[in-house]
This record gives sequence, structure tokens and C-alpha cells, in this order.
Amino acid sequence: MIAAAGSGQRLGAGGPKAFVSLAGQPLVEWSIAAFRAAPSVHSIVVACPPGHVHGLGGDGVVVVDGGATRAESVSNAMAAVDTELVAIHDAARPLIMPELIEDVVATLVADPDAAGAIAATPVTDTIKRVADGAKGTLRMSGMQNVPLAIELTLERERLWAAQTPQVFRTAALREALTTDHELVAAATDEAMMVEAAGGRVLIHSSSPENFKVTTSLDLRLAGFLLGEHAADGAG
Repeated sequence: MIAAAGSGQRLGAGGPKAFVSLAGQPLVEWSIAAFRAAPSVHSIVVACPPGHVHGLGGDGVVVVDGGATRAESVSNAMAAVDTELVAIHDAARPLIMPELIEDVVATLVADPDAAGAIAATPVTDTIKRVADGAKGTLRMSGMQNVPLAIELTLERERLWAAQTPQVFRTAALREALTTDHELVAAATDEAMMVEAAGGRVLIHSSSPENFKVTTSLDLRLAGFLLGEHAADGAG
């Protein structure tokens, strides 16, 4: 399942982020192409903003309406899933490679007791936690330079930045989507929901190149890297 219902507000796209042009085609098409090339993938479901299908349906791709939250989009897409495993991917990660999809699937399959497995990369920056209440301050400031007090420096060696794809046993994800409605509504990824429902989620180490396009700088960097990949393939 490809989550493609984001508004694109932080990107300044003037429309849904998944349909912004990147290297000559809509952002979401790069993810669709990678999943089509992954041997373990049998069907693709894309959750889009209502009215923004743009010809994605057909050729093994099912399009469903996304919701107001990520969890709603995933729930809508899950209605079209009838396989034992399901992979969730952000359309905003266009540099996803079929090999990574296969590796995350294999990580989960190798551990029958695990509920899921996700791509993630070790954190390299020193991470500071700010005082309680700062989240609201950042939201009101629009992420501008507002002084904040550091509460704690986290132990970097144990921190990983979650990416997608995130692969789950379908039954475990369905259960997680109905366990805690408040947590599900606030969840920023599916692993968070499955963890809260008591499921064990594994990490498969991934490259930082599998980053999420959030800003215009990210979009330019993604275009540059895709150009490099095309040049390497031509060579």
C-alpha cells in the first residue's frame, strides 16, 4: 500500500505532494515502479486524496480515497488487502529500491513471532529533547527561530530513524488499527500502532538515501540523486 494522500503544505506544492513532478513524472510513480519490480509484491493499492487519481488505476494498481489522517488512509486501503503480509510505503520516498522492499519482507518472514519489520537508518545527529509544551510553540511559530529549552540529550547509539517500507502481518496491522483510537489517530507510522498493540517490530537497516521528500530542498536533492542513478544505469 502506498500512502499518497498528503497535502504537500510544507513542500509548498500547491496541491497533493504525491503528484508533484519529479524527474519528469509524478512523485508517486517512482514508488509504484519500485513495487512493481519487487518479486514479492502481487498487487498495489494507492491511497490518494479524493479527486486526484490522475490515471493511476489499472495495470495492477487499485486506487482508494485517502482520509483526513494517515490512519484513515491506511484503513481505507486495507479494505482492498487480502494477503497474509502487507507493506506500507510513503509516496514521498521516491528513491525506494525493489531490493529494500524484498529485504524488509525477508526480515519479517524469517521471524514467525514478529508482527512487523521496517526499514530504518541509524541516527547520526545528536538529538535533543526539549521541554514539555515546546511542540505547541513550534507549531505556532511555523518552525521559525524560537528559543527553546533543552530538557535532555538522548543516547544516539540506540536511536533509529524510521522509514518505509514497513511490512506487517496483515492480521496484526488490522488489530492495531482498532486497538487505541486516540493513539491510532495521532500515529505517524504504522509501526507505532503495532508496537502499542503489543506486536514486536524488527528493524532492517536502510540507507539515508531513502529519505522523505518534505521540503523543496528535499525535492531538488531527490531529483539530483535520480539523475545520478539514471547516469549510472546508462553507464
